[in-house]
Formats: sequence, structure tokens, C-alpha cells
Amino acid sequence: MFQELIENETIESKLLMTLAQCYEHDPAQFVTLPQQTVDSSAAREVVSQLRNEGYVEEQMRGVIRLTRRGYKVCKNRHLSAV
Repeated sequence: MFQELIENETIESKLLMTLAQCYEHDPAQFVTLPQQTVDSSAAREVVSQLRNEGYVEEQMRGVIRLTRRGYKVCKNRHLSAV
């Protein structure tokens, strides 16, 4: 259970960091996740949680982008970690 929690937090952190970089380049751009990520149940769970919290928008399975709210939360987490 603990290992699963750590894995989900790592997936979430990497995903948010990547999406934030894309958002800074073009907020309207959707990102297509690699097939390996789409096939991962842990990654799908993380995307689902982020979508339910309003942090990401999913165009279709495996194609997502950060929302303005998600970007603000991501930046606040980054600033508080520094």
C-alpha cells in the first residue's frame, strides 16, 4: 500500500511538471501521453483524480492538458517545495 502511494505521487509529480511546461508554452495544447502511461493503471488513476479535482482536462483517453486551476496549484506546489 505504501509503495503504491509513493508510485502515485511520483507519477503525479512528473505528470504535473510536464503538463506545466506545456501549459507555459501553449495553454490550449493537449498532450498525448505515451502508450505505456495510458496502459498503466496507476497512471490512469492519477489522471482520473486530477481530472476530478479540476486540474486537468481530458479530450479523450490519454490526451490531456492542464487547466488554469491545475497550473496555479502546480506552481504553488513547486514554490512551496523550494
